[in-house]
Amino acid sequence: MLETLRTDILIIGSGGAGLFAALYAKKANPDLDVTIAVKGLVGKSGCTRMVQGGFNVALSKGDSIERHFMDTIVGGKWLPRQDLAWALVNGAVKRIHELENEMGCYFDRNPDGSLHQKAFAGQSFDRTVHKGDLTGIEIINRLAEQVWARGIHRLEEHRAIALVPAKDGSGIAAVLLIDMRDGTFRLVQAKTVLLGAGGGPSMYRYHTPSGDKACDGMAMGLRAGLNLRDMEMVQFHPTGILAGNDTRMTGTILEEGLRGSGGYLLNGSGERFMFNYHPHGERATRDIVSRAMIEEVRAGRGTPNGGIHIRMAHLGPEKVAKQFKGMVKRCADCGFDLAGGNVEVLPTAHYMMGGIAFEPDCTTTLEGLFVAGEDSGGVHGANRLGGNGVANSTVFGGVAGEAMADAIAKGADWREPDASVVEHEVGRCLKPFARKPGDLNVIRETLLDLMWDKAGIVRDKELLSECLAGLDDLGEQHARAGLADSTRAFNLTWHDWLNLESQILVSRAVAQAALAREESRGAHYRSDFPDMGELETTRYTTIAMSKNGKLKTGSKPVAFTIVKPGESLIDGEAGAPPTSHEAAE
Repeated sequence: MLETLRTDILIIGSGGAGLFAALYAKKANPDLDVTIAVKGLVGKSGCTRMVQGGFNVALSKGDSIERHFMDTIVGGKWLPRQDLAWALVNGAVKRIHELENEMGCYFDRNPDGSLHQKAFAGQSFDRTVHKGDLTGIEIINRLAEQVWARGIHRLEEHRAIALVPAKDGSGIAAVLLIDMRDGTFRLVQAKTVLLGAGGGPSMYRYHTPSGDKACDGMAMGLRAGLNLRDMEMVQFHPTGILAGNDTRMTGTILEEGLRGSGGYLLNGSGERFMFNYHPHGERATRDIVSRAMIEEVRAGRGTPNGGIHIRMAHLGPEKVAKQFKGMVKRCADCGFDLAGGNVEVLPTAHYMMGGIAFEPDCTTTLEGLFVAGEDSGGVHGANRLGGNGVANSTVFGGVAGEAMADAIAKGADWREPDASVVEHEVGRCLKPFARKPGDLNVIRETLLDLMWDKAGIVRDKELLSECLAGLDDLGEQHARAGLADSTRAFNLTWHDWLNLESQILVSRAVAQAALAREESRGAHYRSDFPDMGELETTRYTTIAMSKNGKLKTGSKPVAFTIVKPGESLIDGEAGAPPTSHEAAE
């Protein structure tokens, strides 16, 4: 039996995008019925809560919105959609004041009372606002409190599995969910829907996202016929802890502020090597640092466990312990002394710059469907600056909430769902119960190694072709794999099966887009095409699913609507670390 619910606004996901959208929709019209559906619990799940570093915003004397914008465009290798990047850097100023003055966030301050802004890589000004090194917890805790106080409905431990179009094709009508607590299906009709489930490249051997992330939002978008862009652009954070194969701590990150404050990366011989690869050293963008680390390891200059050391002791152990309390504790839990010794690290899959194509008001080509946060593509281009992620989700989450309320005020109403799509999607999700039990762990482990080895930090045609062939094989294995337990209530193996389905599909999109881009740009490095193409003819990759289930790739030219290659809105070099004098201004 399928239970049907109705709400004015349905929000999928409870990270920064989802919570800000809910609050902004309620602010626009307190009478709206707003519902948040989330795999876990509001305030406790998602990746925004895991943010360590901080929030990029141009506040200080000497900094400017134009400088933040240029850093974002140059860091993204001229691939970002410029009107989206401009909306990000402008909206960040408003959002940080809201977080402080309306949501109650306590960020670190300077002795004069101004907000402290620390150094992050790829930026020409120190502009990252933070709460120690646990910024995400502060933001999500305060946002969740505001949501709880406003009578916003919550469907917790509800997994979204399909975007359901209207029977007449006029737009989105509903979202199909599974109540993970009892295994029942629930169809939630809504006048407008926000997809803010978060991305998270959890299909790689070493990865940072929370355990509930499986790229479900992007997978739903593909199945609904939406266009995705920049899917080859997977960001690897340079400093993921290397704590052994038998702990989930491996892959979790040590925040970028460690390198921004002067931390060193040392190879296995104790040599500082980053200046051999880039004049910005450890403060080069994440793609450059990650490739340099991998090159050191492949050249036999890694640590005994196949990584690189990060060292902070030269800054003073007491200072490090005070300034990076959370990171010091995290390392201690893994047996490392961050303040006084070396910690083994390795690049780790962190963020997907690609996602569903959207407009500055967060609308998509499916009427009534909005997208924000890591499910969306186009803001960051080929490389996301550290500190631009939580700014992205909160800025566009607020935009989406306001836009959804406005759409309803202008007449958006409930649509009749396409019953055939609902029936098909329910059947898809129940397939494993009718099959003989399979070993999902073998499939998962194979996927992790396949993506890491063949579609990771360094790629080429042969590796990517092998990756796609391997994904086809895994897809067939997955389709044959059934479940031993027929109970649907809290059947975590069932949800592992659903996770793998999303991960394999989105992995195909990543590998196929990577094969299509025959150049190196930002996070996408092709050893068989090591050079970046002409900036003036920059194109972005598109990918969509045809009716037969095959993925189709294409490309479109980037529109340089604000600034063109060879031009700049600022004096000086965008993306270059500031001098100590500039940073102190």
